[in-house]
Amino acid sequence: MWWAALLNNLVALLGTAGGGGGAGAYESIQTVTVGSGGTANVEFTSIAADWKHLQIRCIARGTSTPVSLVMQFNGATTNYNMHQMYGDGSSATAANPSDSAILIGNLSPSSTSASVFAGNVIDVLDYANINKYKTARALSGYDNNGSGYVVFQSGLWMSTSAITSIKLFPRTAAGNLAEHSQFALYGIKG
Repeated sequence: MWWAALLNNLVALLGTAGGGGGAGAYESIQTVTVGSGGTANVEFTSIAADWKHLQIRCIARGTSTPVSLVMQFNGATTNYNMHQMYGDGSSATAANPSDSAILIGNLSPSSTSASVFAGNVIDVLDYANINKYKTARALSGYDNNGSGYVVFQSGLWMSTSAITSIKLFPRTAAGNLAEHSQFALYGIKG
């Protein structure tokens, strides 16, 4: 699918951008792989203010259908908003719901083949800046042998607090993050 190739090219580009340790270099902070039985959420805590931006790269699937990935900062459950555009190859949709978290990614649902995991690249911009609200943007999608989704999203947390923790979980209350899902947090030097 065209969008799967686009996602792969973007991930490759983002993965090599700024290498070499200079300005814009990526530094691995933490990686979490979901174990047997799955888990309700993945949380990165005690995030130091050592970088300009953060990036989360993940491959993930959910244990229910449909499944979106949502994100909360510092345990807050209010003051979020977001925009999204998504398509499945035959139609495209846009939305801007507000919620108790930022709708920021895609999980392949349990109805897809067991080997299908959604790819997500999530940027959290100026996460430690205490003079402005926090923004995030994401590109995600999955291909299920000719069907699937591609999603572009942006989110806002209306708080000037520095982000010290990030929690990611499925939007569907009945679902979990499936076994073998992997989440990697990177810091990006400014």
